[in-house]
Amino acid sequence: MVRPSKLYLVCYNSLQALGWSIALLRLVACLAHPLSVHSAYAVAGDLICFLQTCAILETVHAAIGLVPTTPLLAFLQWGGRTHFVLAIVRQIPEVQISPSVFITFMAWSISEVIRYSQYALTTLKVCPSWLTYLRYTAFIMLYPIGVGPGESKLRSVDYVSSSTVCEEEEPLLRFLQEVLHKLPFISSGCAGVLYVPVAEAVHACVQATQVEAGKGEQEETSLRKLSRLSSAQL
Repeated sequence: MVRPSKLYLVCYNSLQALGWSIALLRLVACLAHPLSVHSAYAVAGDLICFLQTCAILETVHAAIGLVPTTPLLAFLQWGGRTHFVLAIVRQIPEVQISPSVFITFMAWSISEVIRYSQYALTTLKVCPSWLTYLRYTAFIMLYPIGVGPGESKLRSVDYVSSSTVCEEEEPLLRFLQEVLHKLPFISSGCAGVLYVPVAEAVHACVQATQVEAGKGEQEETSLRKLSRLSSAQL
């Protein structure tokens, strides 16, 4: 009798393999007219976002001992991809049409179809040796492509940098951009990832400061008016 945990892992990996196969077919269709590589997110973005979000379960699998993986490593792998696709690509339309998004999604889809298929068949102990070989050899080529979509991340930096910002933000954002790109231990892609959320935080903080400053000015003006009225009455 198949254990429930084993059956669950087979179902989970099979559904993920099916989902990524559908995403791969949609991406391949972008190579034919009338679609183009610029429409990769439009045709497969929502599905990939859903599949990648569901992959948080792999951290849970590691944490409860269903798979022999370190929970922290599983979470870091999930977090890197999820941040890229949800916090950057999904939020910035200008980045969605970048050809590098198509390249990244293709690399993810191919690697995940292979990986989840191999996991499901290994759980059933019927995985052919060629699939296991493909799982670890294709990884060598696909991994750098999947983790290094530097162009789209840098485009997100350019987008945030070129957007309209108030005078208080500009010096700080320029300094932030220079620091992130010049630190020796931060790659250009990572700089893009870090810059976007921090820039948004800077913008929010400046706006909040301006609101508080506006309230202070209004209160000061009101006090002056009251003082003038009191003086006039006296």
